[in-house]
Amino acid sequence: MISPVIGQNAKRAAVRKALDQHKVYITAQSFSDGTYQARVLVDGEAYWVDEFRLSQLRQGLTPAELELTPAADD
Repeated sequence: MISPVIGQNAKRAAVRKALDQHKVYITAQSFSDGTYQARVLVDGEAYWVDEFRLSQLRQGLTPAELELTPAADD
């Protein structure tokens, strides 16, 4: 049986982890010749990414870890 204190600490840790993760917002999508691209906004900066990079961002990796360069203004 899990004690109430351990359970509460686990819940607080989960909330802390969720708040620490960056948010990924898709601002545009493109499908061309069977290729998917999304323009995403992460921490105030826009990037063009493929489906694989998008999934990595959603898993918590940062643009710096993925060596992404910011998108040029359209």
